[in-house]
Amino acid sequence: MGTAQEIRAKAKAYRNDTAELLSALVQIKSYSGDEENVIMKVKEVCEAYGFDEVRIDGLGNVVARIGSGPKSIAIDGHVDTVEVGDPAQWEKDPFSGEIADGIIYGRGTSDQKGGAAAMLTAGRILKDMDYAGEYSVYFTFTVMEEDCDGMCWKYLVEEEKLKPDFIVSTEPTSCRLYRGQRGRMEIEARIKGVSSHGSAPERGVNAGYKAARAVLALEQLNEDLKPDEDGFLGKGSIVVSQIHVHGPSQCAVPDQALLYLDRRITWGETKEMAIAQVREYIAKAIGEDESAVEVTLPHYTERGWKNTDYSQELFFPSWKTPEDHEIVQAGAQAYEALMGGPPVIDKWTFSTNLVAATGLHEIPGIGFGPGDEDQAHAPNEISRVDDLEICSAFYAMLPYALDGSGKK
Repeated sequence: MGTAQEIRAKAKAYRNDTAELLSALVQIKSYSGDEENVIMKVKEVCEAYGFDEVRIDGLGNVVARIGSGPKSIAIDGHVDTVEVGDPAQWEKDPFSGEIADGIIYGRGTSDQKGGAAAMLTAGRILKDMDYAGEYSVYFTFTVMEEDCDGMCWKYLVEEEKLKPDFIVSTEPTSCRLYRGQRGRMEIEARIKGVSSHGSAPERGVNAGYKAARAVLALEQLNEDLKPDEDGFLGKGSIVVSQIHVHGPSQCAVPDQALLYLDRRITWGETKEMAIAQVREYIAKAIGEDESAVEVTLPHYTERGWKNTDYSQELFFPSWKTPEDHEIVQAGAQAYEALMGGPPVIDKWTFSTNLVAATGLHEIPGIGFGPGDEDQAHAPNEISRVDDLEICSAFYAMLPYALDGSGKK
């Protein structure tokens, strides 16, 4: 039996175990910054499966390894989730982890504990096969992604000195091979007015009215943004996600307004460019000089479950890996060896930890994960058992494809 056939057979044999493992992970609530219980579960499973090294780093990520080759690849999945939202919109308990008719239900099934479960089974397969190839294969189960995507990998590279030759994100791709994504940044824009008593608004300058004009200007900016040169990642975007207007009292003209913005960054755009655009469009809309508009890039400063002080500015660069790059080609070869045909190669709409690993630290990366991107953050989130089987095989096959030892 060839390597690919052996791996596929093992992934099939472990299919139910992988589904049950995902179910168990879903049942452990793990919002960003509060992942300790799910991290301990992952560590326990890694140790039970005989990973060569299992440790928890200073930020709270599990770093597990199989093999000791001179080259390295990391396979990454975050184990935190967003919250449930309105419980009335859920048809099943979001933490039930129910499995029925090939579907797993619950918060995190696609985004992205499904990837973590498939990673664990991939490690199990590699241990079964006594993998001793050219690669040290790292499995990183990371924290705080939903709050600050990529910060965990900024920590791993800059503090833990883990910088592999290649990286794979297991965020949901519907078992397609992804090679890029837009980046993102968060922006705060502050506008000032002049307060007066609410009975005489003509004596003041209403910051709320200025904010309203600014919002419409930013809607226009969103329309004016251009796609990247080759059209792969598409155009950037900007969304006004929060508006705060206040003054001295409920019966006063407000003298302060804050707009919070979500800006998606396509290839070739910079944070300086994005900030300058916001300042220009708002200043024009409110009829004032650009110096009157304060536009800043906020920082993320929350502590995680390990109470480690670590922060970063809320800027996450875009990235794309060329289709002819070694890691993309190895991913395509691994998929074809397992599935008998070429993968669909595409990109994410949303953001992942690769904004830091690939966008910031230039580790060549790809994405391949179970579940669908449109399930992320949605009520009634699901994933498929079939996807778990395919992905666990893919992650186990990839090191063989990279070192050329895999056979169909």
